[in-house]
Amino acid sequence: MGNLMGSLRYKEPSTVEECDSTWESDSESNEQPADEDSGISESVSPSETRRCGEQADMSPQLSDSDSESSTKIKRSFYAAKDLYKYRHSYPNYKEPRQPNEYRNLRFYLNKIPLIPDGIFIEEILTKWRGDYDKLEHNHTYIQWLFPLREQGLNFYAHELTQEEIKEFQSTREAKRRFLLAYTLMLDFYGIKLLDKSGNVARASNWQERFQHLNESQHNYLRITRILKSLGELGFEAFKAPLVRLLLDEALCRATLPNMLHSTLEYYVYTIRLRSHRRGLLRYARRHYHPADTFLWGPPARRRVAGSGGGQDPTPERERRGGDGRRARSSLTKQDSVGGNGKGTKVCVASTQTLQEGATERGRVKREEYIETVPL
Repeated sequence: MGNLMGSLRYKEPSTVEECDSTWESDSESNEQPADEDSGISESVSPSETRRCGEQADMSPQLSDSDSESSTKIKRSFYAAKDLYKYRHSYPNYKEPRQPNEYRNLRFYLNKIPLIPDGIFIEEILTKWRGDYDKLEHNHTYIQWLFPLREQGLNFYAHELTQEEIKEFQSTREAKRRFLLAYTLMLDFYGIKLLDKSGNVARASNWQERFQHLNESQHNYLRITRILKSLGELGFEAFKAPLVRLLLDEALCRATLPNMLHSTLEYYVYTIRLRSHRRGLLRYARRHYHPADTFLWGPPARRRVAGSGGGQDPTPERERRGGDGRRARSSLTKQDSVGGNGKGTKVCVASTQTLQEGATERGRVKREEYIETVPL
């Protein structure tokens, strides 16, 4: 009976919609941190930051129309399913049978080198910083610096287990080196860590590094891995500030346009709190062009059949009506009432957006970059 109940507890998702619970409960208040399995110990997690969701209710609903462009691009089921499993702590995943030697933890305690290179963590932290050629072209270190509960391309690197994660999170020396490894990679990408809450900003070398990052797409896989590992090892709160910065650079400042698709399809969905994902996606939708091709929600609000205008249906309604046409939605109170014709553009500016210098929006070319395997 116990095995039967266990099998009923988890249903393998078969669609993108089943994988994405972001808009399932569209309430920024009363949401508990455990709305999805965090997979980390709350006692060792840094405090949550405020940067996400600050303007969560400032955006209009999509004005859905039958657009040819909106049917050409679809969300990746592979990405949605992969990140669904990650956010839910790998349901039904059998941990690898291996000696209880905590190889990832021992590496971070500088007791064993990474394999196959034979390099210790202290050498990487002290000698590799600023050596961008080495960080770019060596492909074996990333699996050791940012371990996961899934196999990467370096088969010498061990997968994390629940027991090792708990031990890692309670070991101050390992956590200290892990943060140094994180800042090492941030510097490689032209970003700096500002504080213990995980807030980030452009580093002094950002122009050169952003140009490189925009053209070096294998690093997008690395960033997905880094974000996942942050959540596994007790730094869940560090993810949202980094994703927010990458969204802003890719979408608003056009410094990382090639990263936009990966940021929306992968990076946002590594974040376990729905309210934080909603805040990021609302921010992205306000600045996305063309607006009717934004695929990541929220679902369009449909008018109740037989009712007048101004209704406020729940946001969980399906994006498409039964007749295959998309319903147009009413604007929120924050929107500018600037036009009444079909196709009228609505501009919504917020104080924070203006302060960040996002004043001129161009069309950003979306890269169809599909991440296929974890590094």
